[in-house]
Amino acid sequence: MSDWTPPTARERLRIIQNTHTVALLGASANIARPSYFVATYMVSSSTDFEVYFVNPTADEILGHKVYPSLGALPVTVDLVDVFRKPDDLPAVADEVIAHGAKTLWIQLGLWSDEAARRGHEAGLDVVMNRCLKIEHARFHGGLHLAGFDTGVISSRRRPAQARV
Repeated sequence: MSDWTPPTARERLRIIQNTHTVALLGASANIARPSYFVATYMVSSSTDFEVYFVNPTADEILGHKVYPSLGALPVTVDLVDVFRKPDDLPAVADEVIAHGAKTLWIQLGLWSDEAARRGHEAGLDVVMNRCLKIEHARFHGGLHLAGFDTGVISSRRRPAQARV
């Protein structure tokens, strides 16, 4: 039995700050899919992430090459952001572990105790039911740009070094 518990906000911030490379597993070129919105944000100037797209049925998304699997990536990424159906998550966790990523990030609305157990036992940071785009924007002062009511009324932005 795993003793995994969801990471706190402070732990999620640490994960994001220590992440330089991200693979979007299950990325889609369909503009109606959540993975497309996240991909658009991830490749924008709002992040410093080096982003890789993984989908066996696509060739290009947002002008970026798409790889058929994590194993086909030219680098070992720090974080794998997963957009797959819940039944696939335990096998995806195994793929992420084999790839050597440090973090298994399972998107908003998705949960798998088995995937969390496997990732945790392999020493990975595991985040579930959280959107990487929202969390990054939250910690970097960008939620208001996405239409979220942050409760902060100000025309002043924090200095760049304070947002990191």
